[in-house]
This record gives sequence, structure tokens and C-alpha cells, in this order.
Amino acid sequence: MIMEADFVIVGSGSAGGALAARLSESGAHSVLVLEHGGTDAGPFIQMPGALSYPMNMRRYDWGYWSDPEPHLGGRRLPCPRGKVIGGSSSINGMVYVRGHAKDFDHWAESGADGWAYADVLPYFKRMEHWHSGGHGGDPAWRGTDGPLHVTRGPRSNPLFEAFVRAGEQAGFETTDDYNGEKGEGFGPFEQTVWKGRRWSVANAYLRGALRRPNCAIHRCLARRIVIEEGRATGVEIERGGRVSVVRARREVILCASSINSPKLLMLSGIGPAAHLAEHGIGVVADRPGVGANLQDHLELYIQQAARLPITLYRYWNLLGKATVGARWLLTRTGIGASNNFESCAFVRSKPGVDYPDIQFHFLPIAVRYDGRAAAEGHGFQAHVGPMRSPSRGRVALTSADPKAAPSILFNYMSHEADWVDFRRCIRLTREIFAQPAFAPYAGKEIQPGEGARSDDELDAFIREHAESAYHPCGTVRMGRRDDAAAVVDPECRVIGVEALRVADSSIFPRIPYGNLNAPSIMVGEKAADHILGGPMLPPSNAEPWINPRWRESAR
Repeated sequence: MIMEADFVIVGSGSAGGALAARLSESGAHSVLVLEHGGTDAGPFIQMPGALSYPMNMRRYDWGYWSDPEPHLGGRRLPCPRGKVIGGSSSINGMVYVRGHAKDFDHWAESGADGWAYADVLPYFKRMEHWHSGGHGGDPAWRGTDGPLHVTRGPRSNPLFEAFVRAGEQAGFETTDDYNGEKGEGFGPFEQTVWKGRRWSVANAYLRGALRRPNCAIHRCLARRIVIEEGRATGVEIERGGRVSVVRARREVILCASSINSPKLLMLSGIGPAAHLAEHGIGVVADRPGVGANLQDHLELYIQQAARLPITLYRYWNLLGKATVGARWLLTRTGIGASNNFESCAFVRSKPGVDYPDIQFHFLPIAVRYDGRAAAEGHGFQAHVGPMRSPSRGRVALTSADPKAAPSILFNYMSHEADWVDFRRCIRLTREIFAQPAFAPYAGKEIQPGEGARSDDELDAFIREHAESAYHPCGTVRMGRRDDAAAVVDPECRVIGVEALRVADSSIFPRIPYGNLNAPSIMVGEKAADHILGGPMLPPSNAEPWINPRWRESAR
């Protein structure tokens, strides 16, 4: 069977799903999405409260791990990437953060012309269907008729409000919408949940697009991009042991993640020439930036025992989980209808930092993100970490075999600044948990524990307990065409190959603050307009709030 389409998209995730919907919207172009994973049906994916399950199930996850991390005692950290319809948007924590205005201005300054905040804000608004939930926010900064529903949890647990009040008592700003004008402070968290259900890209974009006669999805393994005389003409795929080629009449677009997109480029002869030669791969385009510039957010779980039995720990048993699941199945309500990250903060670490470089996720239970190790009894925690680490890693091939997992080295904590920043994060979290707002609730510190006070003791805790927030990006960096380290130009075109683009989190020049699902979807939205030849949405003239005291104070 010969398959072909105008546009062939590899990957149905955050960017790929949005891109498929926009490219097929007019009906003038045929779109074929290639996805290795299967269906996203079932409660483990669709129930927000079950978020720890899909990212730890091989059925839905590529199952990647980092190489031993030299600065974390040789630990190997998991690197989940979605292998399912909807990609990582179907297995993530459903947290919705656009990124700070200054993140995107930095992209533009780094060579991603046309990707400043003024340029990308209209795309965030186009994709959003925002619901304030009565918690404030300015609709002028938000989109209200896009496909992606963005909501807020009910914040019915008093600990959510205690966290915001504690931040205020510690002298920090508050904000009623960090995705709006004021991206600094403590306030309500936003989530991609709608009517109690995970609102993934599959639900927001793909389902509607696949009802069109000109958009289809094909389950297969993408092996490499077919390049003929410097032009991408299709994708070599494997399904059921048979290898064939899907033809692209106009373009091939890689939306395969910051791990699989560079892997596929290298398998196709696009990457560092010496590395390709090691694996016997002929060089089509020598781009040393392919696989380089890998970034992530690393975080710690600072855990506190609770004096009152008000945390989610009361559901941490077979009967409790069954009750939560049954209520969700019958009514789509209860704690199963939220990701339970309902309060957060974005703060600056010290004077002289002009916009937030620390993020907090607050959770009313003391538990690991993978759901494996609940603390003994009631507790709560803050996930905290620096947002702009100077450390950089890389993705490399281990073999020319498309089925071989790549080598992933994040090189976490490779700068002294990382250690200084993380110690500050721990001490800052302790200060917040010691505020009067937490006095009725806070018991003893569970983790790191009272015994960890000195720099050396905190460093030992960081080395043993720091975890990825699962925000890998940057491995196919966007920049100007004369930048030797750039892989794609500001229109997402692979430099040195015709009719090939990359549109996913791999093109980020630098990691934005916060979670990456929202900016990845935005990339898909904006890339669609570049691919279709414009016009682009007109730039915004909105002026974001920057703390007027940023030079003098962190608070």
C-alpha cells in the first residue's frame, strides 16, 4: 500500500496534534499523522487524578531513562515521553503554564526572530478556551473560544489557600492569573481539564480533525526521513514487521519530542557529522546542534507532616481509591476530576533577577510524582526547583537501529550555580511552611528533615532526591540560518534540507519557566501559519507586569 499526503506529521503530541488540526482546517490540504502509540481511551489517562499511572505504564510511555548522571551520584532518572494518541499531553500532569513574557523575548534575542512575547501571545490566545472559575484574572489577556479548555481546580482543601497566604506573609507577591498580565507571585494553578476529564491535545484538537476526510492517523514506527537530492520526500515506517515509505507531497514535519525528533534527524543523516559517521550513517546535513542544548527542570519534594487529617492521604488505600474512581466514573467529579495541583508560585530567587526563576507546585499529600512512595501518614509538599539552570545535556544515538533507545544525558547540577540555587529553594520552602498561615496544619518536616541544615547536608539530599519535572527541550534549537549551532530557522525549517520542519519542544532556544505543554501547543499553532505561508497573527501590544523592585529585592 502506498500512502501519501500533502503533509506528513511524525507524532500526535502537543505540537503535532495542534498542527494536524490547523493544517487540515481549510480542507485544501491532506494531512497524515504517524503515531507509534495506541488509543488514549480508559480511565488511567482520562481521569485527571490518576495522572501518576500513565506516565509509568510502558503501554503509554517510550520508557526512556537518562544515562548515569555524574553529578547526582550516578543515578539514572526516568524520562517519560508519551507513546499514545495525544503524545505527552495524554500522560502529563495537565498543568497549564504559558511561560513568562521575558522567556519568549529571550528566544527572539537568541535568533528566533518573530517569537518574542508580542508575537506568541496571539497564538496562546487563539488556542485557549479559558475559564477563570471565579478566581479573577483579566479576560483581555486570555483566549475564550479556542479548542483547549483551561480551568482551575476548586481549591476546596484549606491547604491550597494556606500556601498562598503563607507566600504573602513571607513578603512575596500574589497573582490571580500568572498566565495573564502578572506572571509573578503565589496564586491558583491552571490545568488542562474540562468537565472532569483530561483535556489533552487528542481531545482538544485531534478528535475533531480526524473526522475530516482530509486528515488521518496511521499507527507505525517512524524509522527515518526519506531525503532525495536534499529534499524530504517522505518517511520510512515499520508496521507489523514490514517496512514501507509514506510520501509527503509538500512537507514532512517532525513533532516527535525533544528526545525522538533529534534521534530521527540523526538516523536520517542530519546531525553532527562525526557522530553520524560513528554509526555508519551518511551525512545529509552536518548540523552539530542536533541533540545538543538539552535542558530540563529539576525539582525537589519538600514534605511536611500535617497535624490535621485533611490531606489526600485519607484516600491512599484500596477502598479510598475505589471510592474516588467510582465517583469519577459516575459523575466526573471529586478529587479524581482534578490533577490536585491547585495552588502554585513563581518567584524570584534574589535581587537583580528581573523575572521569576523558581517555581512551586503545591500538593496536599506527601507522595512521589510516580505514586510509588506515600509518606507514612498525613502530609503535604511543595515541588520546588530553579527554572533556568545553566546546565546543558545532549541526546545521542546508541545505534543506527531505529528501535534502539537513544543515549540521554541531562548533565544535571553540572554548575556550582545549580547547587546554590537548590539550597536557596529548600530554605525558602522551609520559610514558607513556617509562616502563620500553616500554623494550624504543619507538623514536623518529613523531607529533607531536621537533620539537614548545613550546605553539605542539603547537597547530599539534593544529590540523592532531586527528580526531573519531565520538561526536556532544546535539542533542535531554533535560530538564525547563519548560526552554526541552530538546527531550524525561525519558520521551523531544518537548515540545509528542503521540505522538512521540526515543531515541538525540541526547537526551544531556552527552557521557559513552568511546564512545557502550553508552549509546545503554541509552537504547533504558530508553525501551522508558517507552513501555510501566513499571514501571521498580528503582534500584541500588551505590556506584562515586571516587579518594579526587581533590582533591590526578591520580594
